Amino acid sequence: MTLSIDDIRAAADRLKGHIERTPCRHSRTLSEITGAEVWVKFENLQFTAAYKERGALNTLLQLSDNERGRGVIAASAGNHSQGLAYHAARLGIPVTIVMPRSTPFVKVQQTRAHGANVVLEGDNYDASSEVAMKLQVERDLAFIHPFNDLQVMAGQGTVALEMFEDVPDLESLPIPIGGGGLIAGCATVAKSLNPKVEVIGVEPAMYPSFTAKMRGVIGTSGGATIAEGIAVKQVGELSYAISRPLIDEVLLIEEPHFERAVALYCNVEKTVVEGAGAASLAALLAYPSKFKGKKVGLIVTGGNIDTRLLASVLTRELVRDQRLVSLRIIGDDRPGLLATVSAVIGQMGANIVEVAHNRLALDVPAKGAEFDIMIETRDAQHTQEIMEALRECGYPPRAV
Repeated sequence: MTLSIDDIRAAADRLKGHIERTPCRHSRTLSEITGAEVWVKFENLQFTAAYKERGALNTLLQLSDNERGRGVIAASAGNHSQGLAYHAARLGIPVTIVMPRSTPFVKVQQTRAHGANVVLEGDNYDASSEVAMKLQVERDLAFIHPFNDLQVMAGQGTVALEMFEDVPDLESLPIPIGGGGLIAGCATVAKSLNPKVEVIGVEPAMYPSFTAKMRGVIGTSGGATIAEGIAVKQVGELSYAISRPLIDEVLLIEEPHFERAVALYCNVEKTVVEGAGAASLAALLAYPSKFKGKKVGLIVTGGNIDTRLLASVLTRELVRDQRLVSLRIIGDDRPGLLATVSAVIGQMGANIVEVAHNRLALDVPAKGAEFDIMIETRDAQHTQEIMEALRECGYPPRAV
């Protein structure tokens, strides 16, 4: 079974007018930060906020009338389910989605809002997929795989087709790998149009399924990654067979790089991106020398991130940049101490976020007091200036 650029062009013709033709824009700031010439494809601007609509719709449009009448079923951690549910509802096709119990609430809620019957079963995608396949047989439904399907891969490949229409001279495509559907489609396009284009896979270090298969070993996958959209324990056999000969390298990414990439998209591009959606930018942050000076196309694959998780990631980035710091100060327990310390911090231009006052800590003198003061500063240098000012006033702090 093969996938060709003609299959992907045919998919693009089917999808025309049904999905967003998302922009691919140059990012001056991300280019300055990473050292590459960065172009960003904003697939989070699809109606369901992810590229997965493409493969789902391409498959739905090729179902027989009999299959449409019986309905479809799929297993998904979120974005495939939303894309499938939305377009199935548009086409009047009944749809059932099996999702892992750990799926972010926002994805479950949005999938149900599109009219799908959602079944929450399994601790991960693989377990949910087993449940979905059993239900397919019991209910005589058409199974639409999120990645291990040629029609799905052809739909996903239309992302790269549009990118090269907008920026024909792209030199490198770092592409997230979960099950392998996106990279199979996009690599087919890239290598067909220009064999010299680098196609680089990007996986969470916690879920190195493609890397393990490349090395012929049984990989150890598991853990709480913010890139849950690509946290797949086993890559698809078909998607692997199609994409492996076209991939130049696969990079493994640790969690801090995913977090920083999500924060950069929010702060620099003013766009909301989920962990998996930020994977390609995370690769540039983790391996800058591999991309320096190259014209790189990044796909923002999705923007369906839980709002509490997004808030946590942005706050953690402030801590990482030392713009949000907790200082511990021990001094005499006398009136006016906190006012004096607060005055120094205020005069230095910082903002006090929170104060904790502890008189009972045993490592503090009986006539002393301990303060934990969380402050917001401009940057790490500003933090150091404030700490030095407190030290000069007789209240030496330490970061905690």
